[in-house]
Amino acid sequence: MTELLIINGERVSASDGGTFDVFDPSTGELLATVAKATKADVSRAVAAAHGAMASKTWGGLPPAERGRIMNRIAQAVRDRAEELATLESRDNGKPLRQARTDVQVAARYFEFFAGIADKIMGNTIPLGPGYLDFTVREPIGVSAQIVPWNYPIQIGARGVAPALAAGCAVVLKPSSEAPMTALRLGEIGLACGLPPGALNVIPGTGSEAGVALASHRSINQLTFTGSVDVGIGVAKMAADNVVPVVMELGGKSPNVVFADADLDLAAAGVANAIFQNAGQTCSAGSRLLIERNAHDAFVAKLVERATAMRVGPGVSDPDMGPIISKKQLETVERYVGVGAGEGAKVAAGGARPSDPGLGNGYYFQPTLLDRVTPDMRVAQEEIFGPVLAMIEFDDIEQAVEIANRSQYGLVSGIWTRYINKAMSLASRIKAGQVYINTYGAGGGVELPFGGYKKSGYGREKGLESLASYTQVKNVCIKY
Repeated sequence: MTELLIINGERVSASDGGTFDVFDPSTGELLATVAKATKADVSRAVAAAHGAMASKTWGGLPPAERGRIMNRIAQAVRDRAEELATLESRDNGKPLRQARTDVQVAARYFEFFAGIADKIMGNTIPLGPGYLDFTVREPIGVSAQIVPWNYPIQIGARGVAPALAAGCAVVLKPSSEAPMTALRLGEIGLACGLPPGALNVIPGTGSEAGVALASHRSINQLTFTGSVDVGIGVAKMAADNVVPVVMELGGKSPNVVFADADLDLAAAGVANAIFQNAGQTCSAGSRLLIERNAHDAFVAKLVERATAMRVGPGVSDPDMGPIISKKQLETVERYVGVGAGEGAKVAAGGARPSDPGLGNGYYFQPTLLDRVTPDMRVAQEEIFGPVLAMIEFDDIEQAVEIANRSQYGLVSGIWTRYINKAMSLASRIKAGQVYINTYGAGGGVELPFGGYKKSGYGREKGLESLASYTQVKNVCIKY
């Protein structure tokens, strides 16, 4: 049975009847056959979204009622949590417990923004006697959202929820490598009362459906998460139609560990920051900056953790699941070879697992590259796999310089017992998020998220995200 597109409240085949196959990266086996959206399907979805914006059932719906629908979606996601988590694990390969967390975070996005739907307010501006001036925030219109394969349900909800709260209608294009939970999210939205066209889900390839959506003249806003190279192309397409874009792109985020830190706490945080989701995370802590006189002790702790991790199929709930595809697995493998060629030392991992039972999946060992220097390719380029580049530093000035010696600036972590040192470093690191003695805060639903430099622009999550889905109108009255 083919999974269908969701356009204007209906499940429909692609306009040309085309499909694509989705595979379980844990086993290489066929998971589903999915309708493949065409350029014509993209236009149908955008037209449906505009129809919803013009309708009384969505565009004319009181904000409080939008919030009630979104609360119902949040509860429905929780009610189907195990089903959705299992599907996410099979679709993406991540360990089941991580998929369960992603589902709960997705529910939390709808819950959080449901409470904001009737609180998107403007301001009055004092101009003196004889004038009344005020602003209103109106929905920006049709939001196009292009979602990656690494966190399909969580990143899908991250953009869809604030857009719906603001009163926008959404056309969501999930990755062709992991589209399943986005389709379920669309089905849940309809069952919970979203009117036809308010949320359309159109899985397809980036080269066809993605390009058609990003370049569509009738979208009003675009949210994109993906690589820098693709993001640049997407931004250019949107710019041709003067469409504003939120870009969340790559990262090479540093964890800076000082010798005075709680090294056991830091080791747990650093390991989770790189090996969670097999390192396939834009915000992964893929660089370790370790103070030289703590290097040996700290690396020993990381080696112990990395070598003890169990790698296996996501639904068996291992410590780490597979890479998403054969192509990405080969990319990770190639980067480890590049690092070794540059002079880095493989301290742990560095190869595919030897277990023959994993031979049909796309697995790679948790890998530590030691003796990395800041200008090596493995210290500068996003690998998007479970590979940690470990770099030594001597003092805080050198730590700042190395941390900022990157084209990226998404997240950073600082590990120290001294608050003055932590705050000094936090104020100087060029990154959109800085964590001290932790790395991440659950799903971070409330925390604005976005990057400096080539990590992108605009902010998702938290109240700041609403700026992307609303536009300000000023009204001035003379009396």
